[in-house]
Amino acid sequence: MVTYSEELSSGAPSRTPTLAGMEDLLAAFAAIADDLGLDTVLERVISAACRLVDARYGAVGVIGPNRTLGHFTTVGLQDDEIRRIGQFPTGHGILGLLISEPHSLRLPDLREHPLAHGYPEGHPPMRSFLGVPIRIHDRVFGNLYLTDKNGGAEFSADDERLVIALASAAGVAIENSRLFDEASRRTRWLEGGLNAVRELLNQHDESHHDLDILATHALNASQSIFAAVLRDFGDRRGVGCEAVDGVEIETLLDRSSLDPSLRDKLPSTLSPVVLDAAELSRVLPDAPEGMIGTALCSRLPRDGDRRFLVVGRSSGGSPFSDIDHEMMTTFASHVSLALELLRVHRQREQEAVFGDRDRIARDLHDLVIQRLFAAGLSVQSLRKYTPEGEALNRISAVTTELDETIRELRDTIYSLRRVPQVTPTFTSTIFSLVADAFDGHDLAPVLQLSGPLDAALDDERADHVRAVLLEGLSNALRHADAQTITVTLRAIGDHFELRIADDGRGFENPGRSSGMSNMKRRAELCDGTITITSEPNGGTEVHLRIPLAPMGASPGGR
Repeated sequence: MVTYSEELSSGAPSRTPTLAGMEDLLAAFAAIADDLGLDTVLERVISAACRLVDARYGAVGVIGPNRTLGHFTTVGLQDDEIRRIGQFPTGHGILGLLISEPHSLRLPDLREHPLAHGYPEGHPPMRSFLGVPIRIHDRVFGNLYLTDKNGGAEFSADDERLVIALASAAGVAIENSRLFDEASRRTRWLEGGLNAVRELLNQHDESHHDLDILATHALNASQSIFAAVLRDFGDRRGVGCEAVDGVEIETLLDRSSLDPSLRDKLPSTLSPVVLDAAELSRVLPDAPEGMIGTALCSRLPRDGDRRFLVVGRSSGGSPFSDIDHEMMTTFASHVSLALELLRVHRQREQEAVFGDRDRIARDLHDLVIQRLFAAGLSVQSLRKYTPEGEALNRISAVTTELDETIRELRDTIYSLRRVPQVTPTFTSTIFSLVADAFDGHDLAPVLQLSGPLDAALDDERADHVRAVLLEGLSNALRHADAQTITVTLRAIGDHFELRIADDGRGFENPGRSSGMSNMKRRAELCDGTITITSEPNGGTEVHLRIPLAPMGASPGGR
């Protein structure tokens, strides 16, 4: 027999439960209101309902946007039973009936219902059934399911009334939990943005890259397992990854390359977009399958629409909510403003340094050189008063020394004034070098950068790295006949790495090939090592490794 509580759903008066039932109901109210975490609230609702009507099994199914059960929490099943059952129900059969007709449902034996589909393999047998919708305002949040009343009896009308009352209280507790969760999410995002801004504006260690700071705080603020900063380098160079933090970073940086068509999925407005599993595979093609289930991508404003922040959560993690969308936009706006302020601050510091250089150059030219020149003339004028040979030789030596000093000062002045007002960074020169090398070729480069590259190398080592990169790219483009050439530069810990890998024809005896000796000489000048591996039809890889200790310093220091 199927019994719907028509009088309860229509608001008609009903019988009052027993005094003992009321006491149990009040105890259940207190239990579910004791915690604000949604998962905890759901478990306590189920446990309280089972105790209230003496049910062996209980569950709450949360209705998703497609009118199926998107989340299913159970009480009463053992871990081995859950493993044997496998996938939880999604809302068909009797469970789906409560979704399509949200009224309480009481069955003496659910197996006899026309919509019963039977039990999956490993599922424990269940007979009596009581289902009640959980409402939040005018919306059905989900359904509370209870089965197998202890002792073999069926659920009574009083049991149904008690569970309906409990479901009403559960709706209030779930709504409070939702509001608390939203407030917590907002707080995490705001604190993450403020902490990122504080660290960016107060940092004194140039080895800590600005974008690495951004990725780390975005990872924590979004409660994700992966965060990355992508940059769109234009039609010729595509999209690259500039910073990354989270799970399996080393593997992802070493192996991943970005699909050029990813540019079509990057947001064109300030509103974040969701990247599904298929689109994520283009960001992280070699990441373990199922590691990241969904991601949120936001444009970083005030950056010429070139950089994008991506955060990803695991397959079993909670999806990104509207609050995450809203707060990620705020986070991106705050950190972008901090990056812009930091850029302006550094530019002003650089301009102040250049101003001091100009002032010093003027003082040297207008004051020091003129005085030295006047002193030289005065010394030369002593010749007519000094007939002795030794004295004349001394006068000639002094004037020669003064002339040499004046020439060196002029060279110094020229060096001070020829420094450009905007000094290109190491990474910007790398981008230009790679773009120029591939200009005129149909092949598109894959360029991966990681770590504080601009602060890692001094000018001398940077020149050697660029020379090795240019030689390696030239050899690959001229001889390899490759479909893909990947350039990876990383500054991690105590070393710097450059890798140039192609999937071309390869060759034997790589150490004897043209240009290799020049690259090895460059590596030696950097106190580094270079390894060149290749085999016929197996591609070629050039691996340069440079220690980041100062060149010439002894291992133990002084």
